Amino acid sequence: MRIEVLGTFRVRVGNGVAPDEAWRRRKPAAVLKLLALAPGHRMHREQMMDMLWPELDPAAAGANLRKAVHHARAALEATSAGAGDVIVTAGDVLALDARDLVVDAVQFRSRLAAARRANDVDGYRQAIDLYRGELLPDDPYEEWAAGPRRELQVDFLAGLTEMAGMLEAAGDVEAAIDGVRRLVAADPTGEEANAALMRLYALAGRRADALRQYEHLSRVLDHELGVEPGPATQRLYEEIRARQADEPELSAALWERVGDLRAVSGDHAGAAKAFLLALGADAERATRASVERKCAVSFLMQHRPELAAPHLQAADELTTDSAERARLLRARAQLGWESGDMASAERYAEQARVAAHEHGIADDIAAAYEAVAIVAHCKGAWRDGVASELERLASDDTGAAQLGRVFEMHHCIGQYHLYGDGLAESVEDYARRILDRAISAGATWAQAFAFCLLGETLLLQGRWDEADGCLERSCATHASLDARSGALPWQRRAELAVCRGAYDDAEAYVRTATGLATVSPMASHLWGRIYGVRGLAALEQGDPEGAVRAVQNAAAAAARYGDCPTCSALLNPVAAEAFARAGEPEAAGAYAEAAHRVAAMFSSAAWQAMAHAALGSAAMARGDTRAAIGHFESASQGYRKAGQPYWADRSARQASLVAI
Repeated sequence: MRIEVLGTFRVRVGNGVAPDEAWRRRKPAAVLKLLALAPGHRMHREQMMDMLWPELDPAAAGANLRKAVHHARAALEATSAGAGDVIVTAGDVLALDARDLVVDAVQFRSRLAAARRANDVDGYRQAIDLYRGELLPDDPYEEWAAGPRRELQVDFLAGLTEMAGMLEAAGDVEAAIDGVRRLVAADPTGEEANAALMRLYALAGRRADALRQYEHLSRVLDHELGVEPGPATQRLYEEIRARQADEPELSAALWERVGDLRAVSGDHAGAAKAFLLALGADAERATRASVERKCAVSFLMQHRPELAAPHLQAADELTTDSAERARLLRARAQLGWESGDMASAERYAEQARVAAHEHGIADDIAAAYEAVAIVAHCKGAWRDGVASELERLASDDTGAAQLGRVFEMHHCIGQYHLYGDGLAESVEDYARRILDRAISAGATWAQAFAFCLLGETLLLQGRWDEADGCLERSCATHASLDARSGALPWQRRAELAVCRGAYDDAEAYVRTATGLATVSPMASHLWGRIYGVRGLAALEQGDPEGAVRAVQNAAAAAARYGDCPTCSALLNPVAAEAFARAGEPEAAGAYAEAAHRVAAMFSSAAWQAMAHAALGSAAMARGDTRAAIGHFESASQGYRKAGQPYWADRSARQASLVAI
């Protein structure tokens, strides 16, 4: 059976299609629609009665529901013998027999989730092709359809945006134009989409179309909102208008901008392609030098040092600017650690730090300190490195914003220690020693970091009162330092609140973390954590739809800000469970595969436990009870070995529930 709810309502059973007159009664059709959209295609009778007959008393609504279910079964039976049995009852729950059942809206969300996890353009196309129009357009005034309609439209637009960005970075400009034109048609006042369309027209050599698009946007904004395009869009317009006769230079500059945008979003493969296209255009020497470096860094972010090395060599030969030279030293440090040459990585990182202080801007200084931290981590000397950096960071003239970015990187590296076999047990003692040294040195940033790390390890150990005090202190210390920092301790406080069942507190903490992540220079390390906790809270409250929304928001944020696989590790098992409970095995499987890939990077019990938990949910979604139980039991054992009692007990409960 296939139920279509996007762009129309249609039911197909085998080779037959239910005629429109089969659904002339609105309430029987509504029963099938509600079950098609419900998580797991299951809904309690009282919930359905409240949605369809809110004005009636329970007895009258119950009678109407029984009648509507009878007519819905009859309509299905008329389409194909035996189809009426698809609507089943289990106590007070109505459900659709999910075997061989496909709902296009569910399929759309699952395909989109899988495409996002795999960065697969063809997967995006398949998902977007399933969206043939808004949800249930013949039910425009039904309140129960309004929320899902908005959510699916947001997913569709986000998917279009992400796919267009990938196509643009890959150089498939005309295909990207088609996608962005659909975005503009859906929201004519959307300035970001209009600017993207202008840029794409310019890249395609269609300067007149780019200028006309700006003029059209100006008219729409003035008519609808009484405003003009923002400064960034105006600047893009002026660039295109002023350089109409200078196509090669303009193409190089625009392709470099595309590469920068893709790098920020975490699509390093797309960024490398865009930078290569920029290099293929004629550009002045200084521009070419920076693009060569950026291209090399994009390859390094993909762990391809052999492809990065020639571009770094080219950049070295072209670079004359002192600030650009400092950035190149930082890139050479990254080449060193990616190639396993830690001696050169350490040498270049230290040179980059000195050069950035002398010639660079604030971001260059922060990036150099990040390189120093990463080298120490790769050498297995991160803990000693943090301790030795405290006095230097406290005594030099590094600005507050740069210190915030440096310690955000230390937070990211700290996750490896929190979840690593042979490392996690000593994190508590280490955090206390760092805190003592930070207090003695008057290093406030280090105090905020140490309080957070101590709170995290206490949280994982299940020592919740102690953890709460440390995390609260970290939040307060961050607040006194920089308005852009502190998202991690707020996220961990939210996680702690979920563990305790204090869901209102958790939501308040998540909102604070969200606001900070929006402006954080380390956003890619934060969104997976934040939405992972929000999804966990929804699951613990029996709201799989809310959990799926959180996962979808995480994917959209990752497309915009980038993603850190280790910092986002919690998201994968939560996402797999959310989609499994929502009856979407394909999407659950995609996140289980992502969890397995992350676990393959690390051999610790905690990472493996997260992978087993996700695989258990995927098996549950497929109906493979035996495999699900095995994975959940393995997850429980892994968490127990890692010293994480809350997660061990939770996985054990999941195994027991599947076995019932």
